[in-house]
Amino acid sequence: MTRTGSDVGVPELEPEVFDRAIVAVALTAGSDHRLVYYNDAFRALFGPRTKGAPCAEVFTEPNAARFVSMLDQVYRDRTARQVVTPRTTEGTFPGAPGRRHFMYSCSPVVSRYGPGVLAVAVDTTAQVDAAEAAERLLEQRQQALQRYEALMAAVTQIVWLMTPDGRITELVGGFEEFTGRPWRPVIDEAWLEGVHPHDRARLVRTWQEAAEGTPSMFVCTFRMRTTSGQYRHVQSRAVPVVREGEVVEWIGATADVEDQWRNRLRERLLARVATVSGADNVPDAFAAVAAAVVPDLTDACAVFLLPPPGMTGRNTPLTAVRVASTARTGLPPMPPITNRPYTVGAIAQQVIESRRTELVVFPAGDPPEGALSEMSRRWLRAARATSLTIVPIVIDSSVVAFACAAGCADSPPPGRADLALLGEILHEVREPLRQAIELQRTRHTALTLQRALLTATPRVPGAELAAHYQPASRTAEIGGDWYDALLLPDGSVTLTIGDIAGHDLDAATAMSQLRSMLRVIAYDRSRPQSPAESLAQLDRVADGLGIAPLVTMVHAGLAPGPDGRWHAAWSNAGHPPPLLLRPGAAPRFLDEEGPDLPLCVAPAMPRTTRHHELRTGDVLLLYTDGMIEVPGTDIGEGMSALAALAEECRAAGLGLTELCARLLASVDDRRDDAAVIGFRPL
Repeated sequence: MTRTGSDVGVPELEPEVFDRAIVAVALTAGSDHRLVYYNDAFRALFGPRTKGAPCAEVFTEPNAARFVSMLDQVYRDRTARQVVTPRTTEGTFPGAPGRRHFMYSCSPVVSRYGPGVLAVAVDTTAQVDAAEAAERLLEQRQQALQRYEALMAAVTQIVWLMTPDGRITELVGGFEEFTGRPWRPVIDEAWLEGVHPHDRARLVRTWQEAAEGTPSMFVCTFRMRTTSGQYRHVQSRAVPVVREGEVVEWIGATADVEDQWRNRLRERLLARVATVSGADNVPDAFAAVAAAVVPDLTDACAVFLLPPPGMTGRNTPLTAVRVASTARTGLPPMPPITNRPYTVGAIAQQVIESRRTELVVFPAGDPPEGALSEMSRRWLRAARATSLTIVPIVIDSSVVAFACAAGCADSPPPGRADLALLGEILHEVREPLRQAIELQRTRHTALTLQRALLTATPRVPGAELAAHYQPASRTAEIGGDWYDALLLPDGSVTLTIGDIAGHDLDAATAMSQLRSMLRVIAYDRSRPQSPAESLAQLDRVADGLGIAPLVTMVHAGLAPGPDGRWHAAWSNAGHPPPLLLRPGAAPRFLDEEGPDLPLCVAPAMPRTTRHHELRTGDVLLLYTDGMIEVPGTDIGEGMSALAALAEECRAAGLGLTELCARLLASVDDRRDDAAVIGFRPL
């Protein structure tokens, strides 16, 4: 059965609870008001009725149309209605008690039959027959009926009645057993002391909103301190009882909903940390973890990354780098994230060694000295922290990081359930964190290898030479681009720029092999070769040894000539073309006939050497595709932008080193590593 929007979350009514009730109770279901239940009291008052049929067919008495009309109204707007003027039944069925008077009410309910209406009828014959006694009995039964109906919408555990002036009475006890505090006859600030500090203002505000103006149902979920000192979530529901337009009392119930609330929180937090699987690097991964648990589980969270195993000496103090942190609104801002290592405090050291979570509780704003890093203590003092939970993050039997969760201001320490849930959330992200950490370590190794091979450019008499390399801004994109410059004994120089398919440690390793082999080929002047011949020889060796799947590069030889000119000869293996900057002329890409095939594709195919004369003041730039490939744009746009910026820098009189640096810095979101090398005759 489908519930209406207003019925979602309302407990299903079990009609059998009315089997022995002294009042007549009937239950209908659906918009046609099928009669699906009535109790013995109903049968005794109104006689047997056909179940499963619409009420319009079941109740055929002359005045029954008004009852069916009320069913329509209550079912449509989900608002309870009652008839307090006595109605009369003639009792024509066998065994009928004769002429009887009754009053009835209709209330919206949800049962296993779906949305429907609960009709409750009270026999008022005695009241009608005995005037004064009947008036008193009528009022008592009316109040009992109203309370009975109100309780239908409340979760029945601690049931209470409150007068407009705040005096309350327990109808179904349990408050003192649950909280360890005596029941107070008046709700006051002392009663609110048992409510979690972060929930008090919201609880009071919700109550005021329900009581002001036209009173409405009060519903609020908040935390109450139990006899154990821990907090549990409870939900209070209350409805006003109105007589003659005035609220005469409130009747409500308070239930323990901790298990339901925690299950929903767990599902919500696990959904949040699922974003960690899409994190590009370690800081992003840990930032997703910290953001997931604040503010639902803790007031603030910071994650500290430890150095890899074996990186810290036996007698060297253990350090950690804060890679992520976040705090709820209203707390002091966290210090900026830096790469600065901090000495691990004694408590964190103990957590790392034992691999067990530690909870430290202390007076507000007074964390223990010597047990925490000074940076942590400064922030905890400013935030008036009251507790700190340190959780180890264990991957492959090693503690790779630890998380610090702080309770601040007037927050009480976390309970066992909070600590268990925090540990579970951190446990769930181990696999994506492992991948991010391994990727970071691989990237670090590749960068180390790459930077070791990308040596400084040589000094070239009669020319200026400069080169720059920039790794990608994304963790996964690293390792394939390189440049090289080699000064030969005859005064000529070779320039090479290249890009190997793949962006990982394998690509960096292949780059180092190709660079070394091409250097040997170029330096061996016993058999002088053109750039095309050098690349062809390198292609055959690289393919035969299976060094790389695909390589693009430009290999150029520049020889000094008369009048300060330099003769440039180059061969292009599937790479972006060289860019020529010449004073008084527009920038020009030297790609008239297009490049040859990349290396490791067809080693037997012939290669071409192209030539150009460079004059004093000319600038020849070789670059990788990371300089011209911008997400969302055509590569032609990237080439045009590169040429325009390079010419702007040349015209501004920038030195070649600064010009190359400016070109690299021009790409904001670098998805690939990039390299550029420039040559200018003096």
